[in-house]
Amino acid sequence: MYIGTKVVKVLENEKNEVESKHEGNSGFIKMRKFSFVMLMFFLVFATAGITTFALAFGDEKAVNVGVPERPEFKKLYDTYDELKKKYYKDLDQDKLVNGAINGMIESLDDPYSDYMTQDEANKFHESISSSFQGIGAEIQEKNGNITVVSPIKGSPAEKAGIKPNDVILKVDGKSIHGMSATDAVMLIRGKKGTDVTLTIQRPGTEDTTDIKITRDNIPINTVHAEMMDNKVAKIQVTSFSENTYKEFVDAINEMEKQGMKGMVIDLRQNPGGLLDQAIKMSNLFVPEGKLIVQVEYKSGKRDKYTAEKGKKIDVPVSVLIDGGSASASEIFSSALSQSANIPLVGEKSFGKGTVQSAADFPDGSNLKFTEAKWLTPNGDWIHKKGIVPDYQVKLPSYADLPYLNPDKELKKDMVSSDVKAAEEMLQAVGLKPGKVDGYYDDNTAAAVKQLQKADKLEVTGILKGDTTLDLMDKVREKLINNDTQVKKAVEVLQEKLK
Repeated sequence: MYIGTKVVKVLENEKNEVESKHEGNSGFIKMRKFSFVMLMFFLVFATAGITTFALAFGDEKAVNVGVPERPEFKKLYDTYDELKKKYYKDLDQDKLVNGAINGMIESLDDPYSDYMTQDEANKFHESISSSFQGIGAEIQEKNGNITVVSPIKGSPAEKAGIKPNDVILKVDGKSIHGMSATDAVMLIRGKKGTDVTLTIQRPGTEDTTDIKITRDNIPINTVHAEMMDNKVAKIQVTSFSENTYKEFVDAINEMEKQGMKGMVIDLRQNPGGLLDQAIKMSNLFVPEGKLIVQVEYKSGKRDKYTAEKGKKIDVPVSVLIDGGSASASEIFSSALSQSANIPLVGEKSFGKGTVQSAADFPDGSNLKFTEAKWLTPNGDWIHKKGIVPDYQVKLPSYADLPYLNPDKELKKDMVSSDVKAAEEMLQAVGLKPGKVDGYYDDNTAAAVKQLQKADKLEVTGILKGDTTLDLMDKVREKLINNDTQVKKAVEVLQEKLK
């Protein structure tokens, strides 16, 4: 839900109101005698002189004529004046003002509200356009830590093994603890082809891992469709961007041409996006007149969005969600669940139940703030709770194995958590590393040699470089072929197709 001009328009209206008052006074003055005009002329310049004198000598009682008095900001003004006068070195005025605004936003204790300077705002706008470069991961600030909401499908972050809820501790060796999400993004993003190293910590572990990621163009397409067995289409939606609804309709049309009899909508790892796209897509499934979502404001006023006339999908549908499904993904899935009786499969969703507005100020800086909360058709607020699917299904255990740094060498007689993860991967792809205990023994080395020989790699028995990447690719392929959540979603559809 973007209303980026809202704050700017308010500021412009206030400016126009002041200007109109000045024009009215000017007309009043012209009706007076010449002597009165001269008196006003003298008073204006006398006042200007006194104000200039007061400012030059730091008179604390000097008042800005025409600016409404705001007593609640007196402490702020006094602090600014005191620092400008007495701080031991020169201060950057813009930096002071930006810092004050940042402090105000941070006091909200809301990870979704943020203030960006002109440079930060420019980079932010680039990041939400269709052609930005970076690693491709949605992040948020949570309890002083920068946490991954979800990597984008096909992005360098996903390929490197970044997962939802990973905590990013450092960027290129620099701690980002306590940093805002915007500042962290500025460090992580960069030009295509350049590298960035993230130090991450996975939930439930104390170990940290350095992951080197090569930045690239982030995938533009947000919808990916394929026809599976029995004419069941799987349509994956990776985010809700400006063109997602159109991409979604195009994908459905293509699947219908191929004889689609059922549909699995995959919202896993989808961090959300634009509210209007979620509403338009929901309208394809929710019967006319039924609720899609409710947006509730501070005043208690609710905007209710209901389904309209139009094309409705008439084949059996199921929806996949997980801990990386957030925001617009949750709006879409709850609308289909509660208003169209479409089953949800997978794991509990992320739980983001607020709506943000973005505003650009005249100087190019940007304010993003939480304006409202959204409720499901049944009136539930899922914030920090998430949506529990009708069929709770976990992925195989090897889906949660940590990323192995290909630059790090694992070899005989080493003992570490990375060795244990490697043993679990070898076991998952059908090799026999012996006891999975974190000790790189002869059995582990033999399994690695078997992998290297089968894939025509240098046979060393050492896990590093291409061998490490090859092993992780095999685990990824195994997961795709043994996606327990997709299998359950199809099974649910088969019951309706009988």
